[in-house]
Amino acid sequence: MEAKPTDITNEIPEIKFTKLFINGEFVDSVSGKTFETIDPRTGEVITRVAEGDKEDVDLAVKAAREAFDHGKWPRMSGYERGRIMMKFADLIEENVEEIAILDTINAGKILAHGKMLDIPFAAKNLRYYAGAADKIHGKTLKLSQEMQGYTLLEPIGVVGHIIPWNFPSAMFFHKCAPALAAGCTMIVKPAEQTPLSALYYAHLSKLAGIPDGVLNVVNGFGPTTGAAICSHMDIDKVSFTGSTEVGRVVMQAAATSNLKVVSLELGGKSPLIIFDDADLEKAVDLALLGVLYNKARLNNKLGEICVAGSRVYVQEGIYDAFVKKAAEKAKAWVVGDPFHPNTQQGPQVDKKQFNKILSYIDQGIREGATLLTGGKQVGEKGFYIEPTIFTDVKEDMQIVKDEIFGPVMALMKFKTVEEAIQKANNTRYGLAAGIITNNLNLANTVSRSIRAGVIWINCYFAFDFDCAFGGYKMSGFGKDLGMEALEKYLQTKSVVTPIYNSPWL
Repeated sequence: MEAKPTDITNEIPEIKFTKLFINGEFVDSVSGKTFETIDPRTGEVITRVAEGDKEDVDLAVKAAREAFDHGKWPRMSGYERGRIMMKFADLIEENVEEIAILDTINAGKILAHGKMLDIPFAAKNLRYYAGAADKIHGKTLKLSQEMQGYTLLEPIGVVGHIIPWNFPSAMFFHKCAPALAAGCTMIVKPAEQTPLSALYYAHLSKLAGIPDGVLNVVNGFGPTTGAAICSHMDIDKVSFTGSTEVGRVVMQAAATSNLKVVSLELGGKSPLIIFDDADLEKAVDLALLGVLYNKARLNNKLGEICVAGSRVYVQEGIYDAFVKKAAEKAKAWVVGDPFHPNTQQGPQVDKKQFNKILSYIDQGIREGATLLTGGKQVGEKGFYIEPTIFTDVKEDMQIVKDEIFGPVMALMKFKTVEEAIQKANNTRYGLAAGIITNNLNLANTVSRSIRAGVIWINCYFAFDFDCAFGGYKMSGFGKDLGMEALEKYLQTKSVVTPIYNSPWL
C-alpha cells in the first residue's frame, strides 16, 4: 500500500464563521465558552467555535418560534419560498471551493469528492425541494351525512435538526431543505466535530433572503445542546441522524417533554450478497466501494457511512477468487492527505473514532477472525487507518454485529439462497442491503426477502433525490430524500362543513 498521509501541507483558509447563528446574526454563546475543532489530517486545532448550551437553545427556539408564529416564512406562497431556496442553491454553487475545503479540513473529506459530489448534491437537494414548495396540496373529501370536507397540509412548526459528522453538507440539507419547503422554522445542531460548513450555510441563507429566525445554527455537544433541543417544550419535531443508542435518548427526551414528533435515521450493518454468477471484477469493486466509500475517490470507488456494506457474503463458487482479488485491491489503496489528487482514502474524523475502529480490529483478531489485510494506523500524524478485511468470520463476532463506522469489511461464505437471506437478516439493523447477480428472478426474490429500507441491485450507494431513504428495525423510522421527507415536516388538518339538507343545518 502506498501511504502518503502528510505529502501535502495546504494552507488552511481564513475561518470566517465560528459563532452561533441565532435570529439572523452570528453571536457568542451566553456563557462565552468555546471549543476546539480539529483537523483530522493532522490532529491539530483549526480554530475554536462558540459552544452553545441550554440558554443558547432557548434563544434560538424563541427566534424560531417567533418566526413561525408571526413571521412571513410559513405564510409565503410556496412559489416565493422556492424562489429564495433557489437563490440559496445558487450561492452554494458559487462557493463550492471554499465549502469543500471546510469539509476537508474539518471532516477529512476528499477535496475532489466534496467539489464534485457533496456540495453540488447539497445545492441540488435544495432545488429539488424548492420545486416542491408550491405543490403541497391537501385532498377534497367525499363525506357521508350531507357533509363536505377537505384537508390542509400545514408546516409542523419549529424543528430541531441534529446532524452527524460523516456527511456534514449533505446531511444539513437532507434535513433543512424539505423543512424549509414545508414552511417550518428550525434549529440545527451540527456535529461537534464538523461545525464549520454548517455555519457557512447559515451565512449563505441570510444572503439568499431567508428571514431572520427561520434557520438557526447552535454548535455544541449532544448531552448539552442536543439534549436541550430534544426536551424543549417549544420545539414541535426533532429529526436526528446518528447512532441507535443516542436515538433512544432522543425519543425518551421527546416523550417526557411535549410528545414532539421524532424521526430517526440510525445505525446500520448492511449486508452485501454476491452470487456465483456475478462478474468477479465488478463484484470486488462494488464490495470495496460498499465499505470504503465516503472518503474514497469516486473513480476507484471509507466506511464512515451508515449504509456501509460491511458484512459481505460471497457464494462458495467464487469465494476463494473473490478473497484473493479483494486483498490485492485493498493493499493497493492509497491512504493520504485528502487534498492530494492521488489520495483514495483520507483520515477518520477524530481521535475517538480512530481509536474505536482500531479497538474493533483488535477485538476481531482476539475473537479468532483472520486479518486478511490492513488493520493498522497509517503514518504517525493524523487519524489514518489501512483498509481492513477479515475472513474466517463468525456471525456472533462483534465485528459482524456492531456498526464500526470505519474501513473494516467482514467476508463470509454461503452456499444457498436461503442461507444468504437468513444471514443478511440476522442483524438488529435494517438500513440497506446490496445484491450482486445477473439472475433477475434471484435478485427480485432476495430483494423482497431482506428486511431493509433500501436494496441496491448490481450497484451500491445509488442515492437519488426522488428515492426515499430510511431504515427498518433499529435503523430508525421516517425518511430522508424523496417526497416522503417533505411529508414528515407537514401535518394534516381536516376541515368539515355541512351542506344542503344536512341535519347540522
